[in-house]
Amino acid sequence: PSLTIRRARLPKNILTCIIKSPEEMHNHPTPKFSIITVTYHAEAVLEDTIQSVISQTYHHVEYILVDGASKDGTLSIIDRYRDRITRIVSEPDKGLYDAMNKGIQRATGQYVLFLNAGDTFPSADTLELVAESVGEGEEPPAVLYGDTDVVDDEGRFLRHRRLSPPRRLTWRSFMKGMLVCHQAFYARTDLAKATPYDLHYRFSADVDWCIRIMRLARRRRLPMRNVGAVVVNFLDGGMTTTNHRASLKERFHVMAHHYGFVPTVIMHAWFVVRSLFKK
Repeated sequence: PSLTIRRARLPKNILTCIIKSPEEMHNHPTPKFSIITVTYHAEAVLEDTIQSVISQTYHHVEYILVDGASKDGTLSIIDRYRDRITRIVSEPDKGLYDAMNKGIQRATGQYVLFLNAGDTFPSADTLELVAESVGEGEEPPAVLYGDTDVVDDEGRFLRHRRLSPPRRLTWRSFMKGMLVCHQAFYARTDLAKATPYDLHYRFSADVDWCIRIMRLARRRRLPMRNVGAVVVNFLDGGMTTTNHRASLKERFHVMAHHYGFVPTVIMHAWFVVRSLFKK
């Protein structure tokens, strides 16, 4: 009997499969993160933060450092890592939130995150984990957010942050307090550029900024997504008593502006009752 040889048909897209990048093979988005650190006389704590950023295994990252013309050793530390920092600004500013606005203006990533000097990522793959929360083919969420751990100046775990993020975040969530730490709040850059920090506030512009970002997300019908993990180690440390009182007073005004005076008074009364029961 004669032997019939049939040619195997190869898929028409075989060449496309061969030349696909690893990201395409996994069919997963790779959003670019703009990590912004604002400094002023931060030589004691800055290096840990820089090393935490540059050691991330996720590489779709730009690192922006905005310094307020420090006179201590901060600029020397920055200079040692100059080749690992995407943009460096060192000039006088009008305060913390003015410097943050400068960072937003220079951001080119899809999301912005503010990582204060002294704060760090909990692991080298933190940004990978955050990136994986963005689904294939979906409209990128307005906000990606997660949990916060509080650490000492040696990086040792002290406690989980008292306020924890809700499973489903809305702009009204902050009526119960700042449930998501500022450093665990990844905002889409287009929303951040449309919503700069309000420089009328000295201590609580971050609370106001987060609420305004979330309100804008609601108007545009954009989702906000809980990453479901600890995404920042927050360095323990407090304001002076005077600044803390001023901050609480200003935060009350922020909440009254967004949620109304009477609801804010009621919620603050509940905060007091809750604190008494927890003692």
